[in-house]
Amino acid sequence: MTMSPRVFRVVGDGGVTIVADRIGDATAPAVVFLHGGGQTRRSWGRAAAAVAERGWQAVTVDFRGHGESDWSADGDYRVTTFAGDVLEVLRELPDKPVIVGASLGGITAMLLAGELAPGAVRAIVLVDIVPDMNPSGASRINEFMAEKMTSGFASLDEVADVIQQYNPHRPRPADLNGLKTNLRQRDGRWYWHWDPKFIDGTAALPPIEVTEVDRMHSAVAAILRNGIPMLLVRGQMSDLVTEECAREFLGRFPDVEFVDVGGAGHMVAGDRNDAFAEAVAKFVIRHT
Repeated sequence: MTMSPRVFRVVGDGGVTIVADRIGDATAPAVVFLHGGGQTRRSWGRAAAAVAERGWQAVTVDFRGHGESDWSADGDYRVTTFAGDVLEVLRELPDKPVIVGASLGGITAMLLAGELAPGAVRAIVLVDIVPDMNPSGASRINEFMAEKMTSGFASLDEVADVIQQYNPHRPRPADLNGLKTNLRQRDGRWYWHWDPKFIDGTAALPPIEVTEVDRMHSAVAAILRNGIPMLLVRGQMSDLVTEECAREFLGRFPDVEFVDVGGAGHMVAGDRNDAFAEAVAKFVIRHT
């Protein structure tokens, strides 16, 4: 049985409205999905449905400046602010959800549970992100996001071409309408549906925490000291979390569980949703 998502909204820091979807029973234990920079809650569609089908409620969140959530009028895109917004979402859920965070979402989960609200979550899944990530992989992501940020795209075909150039191992979709979930059309052109200030250097308060490696390591250490289980899910072909990056992280934090998903790059859930959902489900079952 396919369950339709139900939209709910909360008010985050500075009056910014945060939009989220809930799939499943609102009284069931929650698994909260946090997307990567430049993505939206729609990127979790299949993974969230797979989790909800196993009996949890799956909650997907649009970060401020992304998707249907408000853009920050004062350019506050600090990771700690993202985390504060997520805490407002958690107030609408049963106690101690599991947090699944991809890339920026994983960094947000680290600061949320390691600094802002120790003990607020039951477990954390980091999706292809570690504090000390590969700089060339990070640069490639930023270049991809920035390339058409202001000029937009003439057609969905052009969007699909750019995505395939960035992610050549993923098949080009036959139906391009699915791309519309991450885009908005203005004056005949398609634009990514996120605030350019988020990465263009003009935000008054940018997400500088992503570069604060020691701080993020301290947050992970605090999470583990508090007995919160953590799983790292890596895309085997990822150039952001390379084998060396993963090995260093797991050597520093041997209590972290690890799954390497073959055939997947940085967008693990999109590349291999079946394997990703199974890995998350097994982890969640052990810790709920």
